[in-house]
Amino acid sequence: MRKLLGFVLTPIFYLCFSLSLIIFHPVQWLCLKFGGYNAHKWSVDVLNGLLVACNYTLFNRTEFIDNKHLPLDRPIVFVANHQSTYDIPPLIFFLRRFHGKFISKIELAEARIPSISFNLRHGGAANIDRQDPKQSIAEILKLADNMKTKNWSAFIFPEGTRTKTGKMKPFSIGGIATLLKKNPEALVVPIAIKNSYQMVKYGIFPLRPFTSMRWEVLNPIDTQGLTIEEIVNRAHDIIKESVEGRKA
Repeated sequence: MRKLLGFVLTPIFYLCFSLSLIIFHPVQWLCLKFGGYNAHKWSVDVLNGLLVACNYTLFNRTEFIDNKHLPLDRPIVFVANHQSTYDIPPLIFFLRRFHGKFISKIELAEARIPSISFNLRHGGAANIDRQDPKQSIAEILKLADNMKTKNWSAFIFPEGTRTKTGKMKPFSIGGIATLLKKNPEALVVPIAIKNSYQMVKYGIFPLRPFTSMRWEVLNPIDTQGLTIEEIVNRAHDIIKESVEGRKA
């Protein structure tokens, strides 16, 4: 029955999602051209709020557990597990006060996807070519410099690819290491994403309705005395315990 309802509701979801992207593409352009960074960021925040709201067309629940004790006066490296494409809008919208930027595949920036590609090219993301290590390092270093000078934060999915089962994969340390070497004072904050993979359980069509998804911003990791590898492993274990409900 749930899958059958997915066939009915998914076109409505995709219509709302696509219209949001198409409408906000020129809005982003206008905001950037005439209002600069702050106006452009406002348009991106509003867009992602609408994309989160699209979940309601599937009767899906988006529960976001924020951490109001995080400081605003220092950069933060948000480290999250990755379950689906739909992980991203809640992070941008609910954590908009931190000016978080993504490390993304350059293919998405070049794909001319309405709104998304424009924001990746002009919003401060690090768009990396995985086949070109020098370019990737340069892009991440540019983001790291912006974190230091502009007090931006970063979102990173160290698994590299999305899981299809909810089971977490090992974390790579490369991107996190580069960001922390440039910003040793940055906080490392784990985010546990649970059940968004269920939304795409049947693939891109139909999407799964009546799905409860959760994003939880956990407490910062005490990095004192830890190597970067130990920091990344600790983030992995903390997130895994929250997502899978048991000790890693």
